[in-house]
Amino acid sequence: MSPRKNRRDPGDRPSSGGAYGPEDTQEGPDGEWVVRQVAGANASKPYRCPGCDQEIPAGVAHVVAWPADSGGADDRRHWHTPCWHNRLRRGPRVQRSRNGPRY
Repeated sequence: MSPRKNRRDPGDRPSSGGAYGPEDTQEGPDGEWVVRQVAGANASKPYRCPGCDQEIPAGVAHVVAWPADSGGADDRRHWHTPCWHNRLRRGPRVQRSRNGPRY
């Protein structure tokens, strides 16, 4: 009896999307979005979440999303995963001022 191989055929693996998760297209009332999961190990710098206006620190798993119809690098936004899932339930955001108080 030969030893068992724990290898898969490379054709059986899903596309990995490189250092990030695979791209997924999501459709909602706010349009069609391309969404990619970023693992904490691949989150190398901090970003500001547009959903809650709080920082996503380096090393924290999150979501990157951009409009499917105009998917350029300038359109990508990094979101906390719960903020992305709840983006349609939020009210209008209060814009943060650099010098003023935060409400």
